[in-house]
Amino acid sequence: MSIDTTRIHNIGYRNYDGPRLGRAYARRSLFSQSLRGAYGLGRSAKSKVLPMILFAVMCVPALIVVAVAVATKMESLPLDYTRYAIFTQAVIGLYLAAQAPQAVSRDLRFKTVPLYFSRPIERVDYVLAKYGAMSSALLILTGAPLIILYIGSLLAKMDFADQTKAFAQGMVSVVLLSLLFGGVGLVMAALTPRRGFGVAAVIATLTISYGAVSTVQAIAWGTGSLGAVKWLGLFSPITLIDGVQTAFLGASSSFPGEAGPGAGPGVVYLLVVLALIVGSYAVLMRRYRKVGL
Repeated sequence: MSIDTTRIHNIGYRNYDGPRLGRAYARRSLFSQSLRGAYGLGRSAKSKVLPMILFAVMCVPALIVVAVAVATKMESLPLDYTRYAIFTQAVIGLYLAAQAPQAVSRDLRFKTVPLYFSRPIERVDYVLAKYGAMSSALLILTGAPLIILYIGSLLAKMDFADQTKAFAQGMVSVVLLSLLFGGVGLVMAALTPRRGFGVAAVIATLTISYGAVSTVQAIAWGTGSLGAVKWLGLFSPITLIDGVQTAFLGASSSFPGEAGPGAGPGVVYLLVVLALIVGSYAVLMRRYRKVGL
């Protein structure tokens, strides 16, 4: 005769009675997780390799400049703070191309965005957290070398007031660059759930636009169209930053013949940069209105 072994188990489901931290906590957590992920922290060892290498590559030239300045007792740095990001733009572009898709493409590919929005977090929280994290990651990448240069200049006993002013101008420049590049990179990456396509889109947007603008500027300069040189810089993210810092932050221009924009055209450059930052946010909000359903 068989024995009935049926049992009813009480597995103890209970209502959650702990603190409810709400949207602000969820937004901060998503920001922190995304920022850490931009440098491979909390992920596999393989994920840390590229961002850490690129961070080191960004800092090595600054260390070399500082070593030379201290050893030779220079009175000023051979590389301006505002020129450093322009000098290392290829590294910045590569970092953005690698990390912007990582920040958003996986959520799109595996359709986890609706899961975020099923909790006390809304579309604006997701976009702000991702945008803020990507911009902060870029600011760390571009700001760390400037801090190294500043500390080195003080160790070399250069003029404190001059170096502090130049350092502040450089930091304003990289803040604008980080916001602009972060927005553009996330927009390109959010267009597709395929990470490879996102990488290609970011590289194409930054590299092709800069190459095209630089070529046309050189042609305009060579043919005597000097007035066109300053306006052509409006069509590439890196030349936009170059124009803003040339007009308002006392930087030397990388335009042909150093024909950077003055204060008048510089206002247009600044307005275009701010418009692109706001526009990137608006495009991301529109994009996640659809994928969040």
